[in-house]
Amino acid sequence: MATEAPAHGGYLDILRAPHAARLLAGTLVGRLPNGTGPIAMTLFVRDLGGSYTLAGGLIAAYGVSNAVGQPLLGRAVDLKGQPRVQLPAAVLSALGMALFALTGIGHLALAYAAVVVAGLFTPPLEGGLRALWPSVLGREDRVHRAYALDAVAQEVMFTVGPLLVTLLVALWSPAAALLVINVLGILGALAVVLSEPSRAWRSAPREAHWLGALRSPGLLALLGSFFFVGLALGSITVAAVAYADDRGAPSVYGWLMAALGLGALAGGVLYGARRWAGAPERRLRVLVALLALCYLPLMLTPGPVAMTGLSVLSGFFLAPVLACAFIVVDRHAPRGTVTEAFSWLVTTFGVGAALGSAVAGPAVELAGTAAGFAVAGAGGLVALLVLLATGRVLAAPDTPGGAGAGARHADGGAVSTAVHAEKNAH
Repeated sequence: MATEAPAHGGYLDILRAPHAARLLAGTLVGRLPNGTGPIAMTLFVRDLGGSYTLAGGLIAAYGVSNAVGQPLLGRAVDLKGQPRVQLPAAVLSALGMALFALTGIGHLALAYAAVVVAGLFTPPLEGGLRALWPSVLGREDRVHRAYALDAVAQEVMFTVGPLLVTLLVALWSPAAALLVINVLGILGALAVVLSEPSRAWRSAPREAHWLGALRSPGLLALLGSFFFVGLALGSITVAAVAYADDRGAPSVYGWLMAALGLGALAGGVLYGARRWAGAPERRLRVLVALLALCYLPLMLTPGPVAMTGLSVLSGFFLAPVLACAFIVVDRHAPRGTVTEAFSWLVTTFGVGAALGSAVAGPAVELAGTAAGFAVAGAGGLVALLVLLATGRVLAAPDTPGGAGAGARHADGGAVSTAVHAEKNAH
């Protein structure tokens, strides 16, 4: 994992490229409804007198439907193009959440139906942006840096988004917050799909296959690993609540989560500032090993100041792992399935996080807070073991029609996001 000197311009070089800042900002704003959904829904349900159990059930329904919808909509984007899928999906998702905000929890069946519609039609803007980067940026080194910038920007969104929700609640009401956030989501999607790169983008011709992107063994190996990365991250959120309760200071939870995000921001910025040599599959194994290693000290559960420092450390390799995984997905996605492949990564990560939260709760109740953090350490180690066990599969990115052949311009010129120069490092 030797590094070369940083490429000229760094992130500013990416943002100065035509359309790049607009696409990044539009995607982040468009994803606000999904990124802030759980906290906005919880505040809304509690404001109406509903229980945390009800809020949890609605959030679970939203999350499961989102996990189902993302790869399906991603496949639709690959087949039909971005504008014909992303904008209608954003509108339908917003209408579902608007119905929930306007009707409340008086009719539970209607409430559940509304959040299911909102989750199912959440537009796959995240995967769509990564499919657009090659046509916008051209050079492979700039695309890789954009992936790192994308991972960093996600951390910013997950930090700023909840603050925006709480501000809207303070100014108006939880129902108004739900409505405003979803209107912003539509505007973000609109900014993306009206851009020239989005309108011009076409997926490469694809082989008709019911499995779609999942017919790639390398992609399946990566998804298996990232399920456990998600599990680790999901367990930390629950264990951190238990840690704050043990200390009798609920505010400590916020500090730990902020520290985790700060670590991810710092790691992503430093990772993206370098040009990395060697095969990304090999680099991903090292990064996941470091991520797992940094999760283990959390089991010590020291005082709040030291624990905050450990939280920064535990988040440091998260954004680099994500950025490197984006490259690996691109190399293994079968031809014409790039958006669907990225959407599967998002779905798998999210399902893993949900299971991690579910597992960490009983672990804390049975064996204490340290056991909750032990789930995170175990998840990181299993994620590494999956990558090691599937090393031979991941070492062969040139699957039939694959290796980053997912994106094309409308003018018929191929724009590959594969890193063909790196495959010779094997």
